[in-house]
Amino acid sequence: MKKFLKITSLLLVLVMTVCCLAACGGKDDKVLKMATNAEFPPFEYIEDGEIVGADVEIAQAIAEKLDKELEIVNIDFDAALTGAATGKYDMAVAGITANEDRKKNMNFTDEYYTASQAIIVMADSEIAAAKDLEGKKVSCQEGTTGEGYLLDNKYDVQSYKTGAEAISALTAGKVDAVVIDDAVARALSEKQEGKTVVLEEALTQEAYAIALEKGNDELTEEINGALKELKEEGKLAEIFEKYELPYDAE
Repeated sequence: MKKFLKITSLLLVLVMTVCCLAACGGKDDKVLKMATNAEFPPFEYIEDGEIVGADVEIAQAIAEKLDKELEIVNIDFDAALTGAATGKYDMAVAGITANEDRKKNMNFTDEYYTASQAIIVMADSEIAAAKDLEGKKVSCQEGTTGEGYLLDNKYDVQSYKTGAEAISALTAGKVDAVVIDDAVARALSEKQEGKTVVLEEALTQEAYAIALEKGNDELTEEINGALKELKEEGKLAEIFEKYELPYDAE
């Protein structure tokens, strides 16, 4: 009988240990896991081996407000959206436009930045406005609203994983123009040392928000509360000013 009790007790300990390990393998309440695509300067990009940018500083400030440690995962843009939508990551912060199609599949926080789509061309290009894109080959980043705009308007589109690849296609003569978010267009074009220019015409007006799993209303509201505080304290304006991004604090 004692031997049976010993074996039973040992099995119980093993079961409890397995359950404990399984629980530990779940989400850590003290960690805020963020997915991003660090190919979108000045919002998220790699500098000296680290992921930096306006979105990164905003996410860090939110994590501090929520008394959590920020953990960043750098993946493809589409994967970041899917990962947030399915709950694999707590949130995706990657210059994400909160459009109606995306709202069907994921939660979004309040908007925190107003953006637009812009056109990059070679400095000697004959393209001066959106109307001149007809019949031209245009590159963009996969999964973005820029790609959606081009496809909706039935342009000849060449999509790339990153904005850097899209502008490289332009400078290599593979495409005639690039369409990407305005601030990113200016950051990418600046690196070309005068070879490219960004046209002043805004193709769209849109707003960035943080993406989360559909139905995760509790965390969405917590992040909204943090964003509200950061705005009221002037922290958002400070971050955007640091990265030379236009920002209306109202």
